[in-house]
Amino acid sequence: MNLTRRDLLAGAAALATTTSLVPWVPAHAAEMIKLGSILDTSGIFDAYGKPMQKATELAVAEINAAGGLNGEKIELVSYDTQSDMALYTQYGQQLARQDKVDVVHGGILSASREAIRPTLRKSKTLYFYNVQYEGGVCDRNIFITGVTPAQQAAVLIPNVVKDWGKKVYILAADYNYGQITAKWVTKYAQEAGGEVVSTDFFPLDVADFGSTIAKIQSAAPDLIVSALVGGAHLSFYRQWAAAGLNKKIPMASTTIGVGNEHKVLTPEEGNGIRVAYNYSHELASPTNQAFLKKWAEKFGNTDDIHELAVSTYQGVWLWAEAVKKAGTQDRMPVIEALEADLSIEGPGGKVTIDPKTHHATLDVHLMEFQDQKMKVLEDFSQRPPLDTQAVCDLQANPDDNQQYEIKI
Repeated sequence: MNLTRRDLLAGAAALATTTSLVPWVPAHAAEMIKLGSILDTSGIFDAYGKPMQKATELAVAEINAAGGLNGEKIELVSYDTQSDMALYTQYGQQLARQDKVDVVHGGILSASREAIRPTLRKSKTLYFYNVQYEGGVCDRNIFITGVTPAQQAAVLIPNVVKDWGKKVYILAADYNYGQITAKWVTKYAQEAGGEVVSTDFFPLDVADFGSTIAKIQSAAPDLIVSALVGGAHLSFYRQWAAAGLNKKIPMASTTIGVGNEHKVLTPEEGNGIRVAYNYSHELASPTNQAFLKKWAEKFGNTDDIHELAVSTYQGVWLWAEAVKKAGTQDRMPVIEALEADLSIEGPGGKVTIDPKTHHATLDVHLMEFQDQKMKVLEDFSQRPPLDTQAVCDLQANPDDNQQYEIKI
């Protein structure tokens, strides 16, 4: 597919359309399997989106090099939304209605997921959202491979309350993820015998935390829990360290490190922050070591691999295994294959789809930043998405289609 045709497919007004090609020429393009990718590979969220796109390209290249799926190669059709929600809507419709892809992997913020999920459901285009989020989405057309609060915060918060103290101060991004995660942090802190002394929310463009730092000092908590998101919020960690408070009040986070933020901070700024995720470069498993080698061979180094990139890679492979198991890329047989206890062994460990919720059951690793690395402190095997299981049962209600606000 040449550049002129790409431009025509995206429309004359398309702002940023790219089609990633594998090195082969299809004999019958109409018979090819099409995988759509829609991500922020430029704009303010590109630190998340660029490695996710690379992960998609790596998985597709591996699958095609092994002969494709059921004898067919995969064509990857990719769009860059430039971190613009309006372009998510535009390109979601493009992938479903004009490109007619068999599956879409994409979205970063919950807002971007909800911008395209209704279109993909209506067009009966299978959708994978490969990002950690607040939980509660219940829709048979979507599969979610990132960690949810019951998999992550349930591990992290009791640990830090036990180790650091009972008085917790929460900082969170002021949108769905931050607001709901703050409730989960409060729940798990209280269950561990702690209390939340204050919760502050911040718009994504806030970068000056001077008054907040003064407020925290007055509250004198035993620890901070951060659910801040994005480049502007990274300023908090720098300002916190510059005030010398990182040596006085310890910090845990449900977000930092997801986009390799710990590599942007200096060791002095990041050391000691505790997190819990599905993935770390430091995992010694043969699967992860093989993944790191393949990534380095394709892209030159492994410095940009992060949690969301690995979730994306695992999501593409889950879909591929389901296509092979179903014997077709058609939507309903693939959905049924994914619901039939399908699992893969990924860089972050075993990944299994929970048929009730279409969320992943995952290994979670409790970790601490040390010299810009994530040192694994403890492993928690096969954590189910208990939060979403409390509100979603697609086996009993396959036509359900909403994001529930989970009662906390």
